[in-house]
Amino acid sequence: MSDEATTLYRPVGQVEFDLIRAGKSREFPPRLPEQPIFYPVLTEDYATGIARDWNTKDERSGFTGYVLRFHVRTEFLQQYDVHIVGSSDHREFWIPAADLAHLNENIAGKIEVISEFHKAG
Repeated sequence: MSDEATTLYRPVGQVEFDLIRAGKSREFPPRLPEQPIFYPVLTEDYATGIARDWNTKDERSGFTGYVLRFHVRTEFLQQYDVHIVGSSDHREFWIPAADLAHLNENIAGKIEVISEFHKAG
C-alpha cells in the first residue's frame, strides 16, 4: 500500500468530538442508525462554514462546532467518488457507514483540531 495521503476535514459537534477524543484522536466513532453516510470534506473553508454556521446553532451539536483535519491513505480513497454539494467549493466524499472502520484503519497519524466555534452570546 502506498504511503501517499490525502488531507481531509470534518466538521463535528461536541458529542462526536468527545467520542473522537476518547478514541485518542485516532478514529471516528461509529455512525448512528440515522447517519448512513460519513462525509469528510476536501477543504478547510467548507468545514469551517459548517462548524461555524450550522453546528453552533444546533442543539444536537451542543451549539459547538469543531473543524478537524486528518490524513487518509490516498489509495483507500480511490474507491470513492468526490461529490459536489451545492457550490463547486463544497466537495466531499460519501463513505458508507459500513466502511467507516476501514477508513479508520487508513488514517495516517492523529485527527487534529484546527478550529472551534461556540454559540454567540
